[in-house]
Amino acid sequence: MSNELHLDVPKDVPWIDFTREFDAPVAAVFDAHRDPDKVRRWLGPHGYEMDVVHWEFTDGGAYEYVHRDPDGGEYGFRGSFHTVRDDETVIQTFEFVGMPDQVALEFLTFEDLGDGRTRLRGRSIGRTVEGRDAMVESGMESGMREGYVRLDSVLR
Repeated sequence: MSNELHLDVPKDVPWIDFTREFDAPVAAVFDAHRDPDKVRRWLGPHGYEMDVVHWEFTDGGAYEYVHRDPDGGEYGFRGSFHTVRDDETVIQTFEFVGMPDQVALEFLTFEDLGDGRTRLRGRSIGRTVEGRDAMVESGMESGMREGYVRLDSVLR
């Protein structure tokens, strides 16, 4: 079954909404977000390697990771997990180190569709429309699509 990423980037507001379905139960999709070894295997664009520097997936925890592209370029990300409710919700901050001061607040919800399927919904709220637009223009959508295709493989 094909599960497409649906991205909504409304004009003149600093947020992005997305939806993606998975052929796996909520507990498996949630665990693939919780377990740093699994996260390392799927998060980010195809062909990039990921080094998880810190991953404390709990209320008040923090994370830091670095993506490396095939040419050796490095892209650092960090944030904090504000709320983590098992198999239900994650509220976190997200910062690309290359764009300081453009921290986003992100909401993820995991919805049980029955028959072993899950819908992941997200909203990322940036500080400014310009910062949100720069994130979109950086190739964020293709990186998300490629990452979720890899997540499908991790879930199998």
